[in-house]
Amino acid sequence: MNSMSKKQLPILSRREFLTTAAGAGGAMLLGPAELNAAGEGVDARTARVISGAIGIDMHNHVYPAGTEPHPWHDQAPRKDEQPPAPELSIAEEIKESGLTAACASFVMDFAPNKKPGDARDNLLSWLSAIDAELEKGHIRRALNMNDLRAAHAHSQPTIVQTVEGAHFIEGHLDRIEEVYKRGLRHLQLLHDKDDMVAPLGDTNTNPAHLGGLTAFGAEVIKECNRLGIVVDLAHASHETVLGALKVAKHPFIVSHTSLDSWTGKNPKTFEMMKPRLIGREHAKVVAETGGVIGVWTHLTDSLKEFVGSIKAMADAVGIDHVGIGSDTDLLSVRVGQGTNKAWPGLTGGFFNEVAGEMLLQGFTPGEIGKVEGGNFCRVFGKVTDGRG
Repeated sequence: MNSMSKKQLPILSRREFLTTAAGAGGAMLLGPAELNAAGEGVDARTARVISGAIGIDMHNHVYPAGTEPHPWHDQAPRKDEQPPAPELSIAEEIKESGLTAACASFVMDFAPNKKPGDARDNLLSWLSAIDAELEKGHIRRALNMNDLRAAHAHSQPTIVQTVEGAHFIEGHLDRIEEVYKRGLRHLQLLHDKDDMVAPLGDTNTNPAHLGGLTAFGAEVIKECNRLGIVVDLAHASHETVLGALKVAKHPFIVSHTSLDSWTGKNPKTFEMMKPRLIGREHAKVVAETGGVIGVWTHLTDSLKEFVGSIKAMADAVGIDHVGIGSDTDLLSVRVGQGTNKAWPGLTGGFFNEVAGEMLLQGFTPGEIGKVEGGNFCRVFGKVTDGRG
C-alpha cells in the first residue's frame, strides 16, 4: 500500500466525475444513483474506485415498519416503548450509501420467541415485510452473482437476504430450503441464544457447553452447501469454527467483527465488545477456507479509525480475505446506528467515504475493490453458482 496525502488527490465536479468514471479502465458509466451518492466533492481516484467496484455491506440490520425486534429478549415491548419507524426505504438508503447491495438481516433471538414455532413464524412475517419493502422500492433480492452484476451495471440497488441466528430451524432441516425458496442466500448460524430445540454450536458470548459445532449444526452447514447458501459464522466460538472447517465444502464467512488486538479509544466499549472479537488464529482459519471476514464499525469513533481496523485485519489474514460488515441499522435515523450516519460528519455516502479514506491510508484501488465487495462476491459466486 502506497502512502499519499489528501492534497495529491484532485477534486472533481459532478460533470468531471462522470467523465472520469466513464474513462476509467474497464469501469462502467455511472448513473444518477452513484452521482447523487458521490456528491460534488469527489476526488478523481475515488471516482474510479466507485465506478468499478461492486460495493457490499456483509452485515446490516433492516427492519421495515412494524418488524423492529425488541432489545430485551424475554418480553414483548409495549407500543409506547417502540420508537417510531423512520420514513426511509431500503432502496433510497442503499443508493445514498453508494453500495450495490446490503446483506439484509433480522435478529432472530431479539424477537419474542416464546415457544417452538414462534421463531419460524417471526422470520416468515419479516420476509413478507421485506417483500413489500422491495416492491415499494422496485428492487429485487440478489440470488446469484449475475444478479449482483446486473444491479451494479444498471445502478439498481439490491439486497442479499440473510438472517442473524438460525433459530427458526428448530431441528427441521427442511426449513432451510423453505427460506431458500423465499430468497435467502446467506445464513448466520448463531447469535446470542441457542435454538430452543436443536442448538447448532457454541457462541463466543456465552460459556461453552456444546463442544463446539453440534452434529445437527454440521448437518445445517451441509444443507446450506447443498442448496447454495453462504454460511456465516459470526458470533461462533473458535471451537465451533474449527468444527465447521471439517464439514464445509465451500468457503464460509464471518460477516462482522474485528481483531481482539484492535481496542479503539473507548475502554468501556472494548470490554463490552471483547467477547465478539476474534484472534488472529481464528481469523486465519476462516481465511484458509477461502473465506472473508467483515470488519464492523464498532470500536471506531471515526472513518479514519474504521479504515485503521480494516488495515489491521488485512495485515493479519491478507487483503483477499477482508470485507466490510458494518453491523449498523440501514434504516435508522440515529447517528451511530444508520449506515449513512455511522459517524458524525459522514455526508458523502458510506461506501464512497470509506473508499476515499482507504486511498488516503495507502490502499490501492484494486485492494479497495476487494475489501468493499470483491472478496464477498468471490465467495457468494462460488457458493450460489457452484452448489455441491
